[in-house]
Amino acid sequence: MMNNLLYVLLMGQPSEGQSPLASFLPLLLIIVIFYFFMIRPQMKRQKELKKYRESLQKGDKVVTTGGIYGKVDGIKDNYIIVEIDNDVKIKIDKSAILKDATDINSTK
Repeated sequence: MMNNLLYVLLMGQPSEGQSPLASFLPLLLIIVIFYFFMIRPQMKRQKELKKYRESLQKGDKVVTTGGIYGKVDGIKDNYIIVEIDNDVKIKIDKSAILKDATDINSTK
């Protein structure tokens, strides 16, 4: 559907008395809408997530992309040691950490 819309917008000949700029105005409007409603918010979320991952400290509760809940036990350059149970620790890549889990009640 989007390809058909772009084809119509790009192939349409401007009417007599209509400037070529006016024929590209709908295409420019679509690009602006995509930027403000899809691209910009996604970039903002990625920036916030990167900042969160860099600010992790020992003892922080986290959730991974795989749904593992745990507590940060150690931090290295590219990975984090997460304690998921008493004396059960796993090594997780920093990019796999999704969010802060401080609002989740601990069952321990």
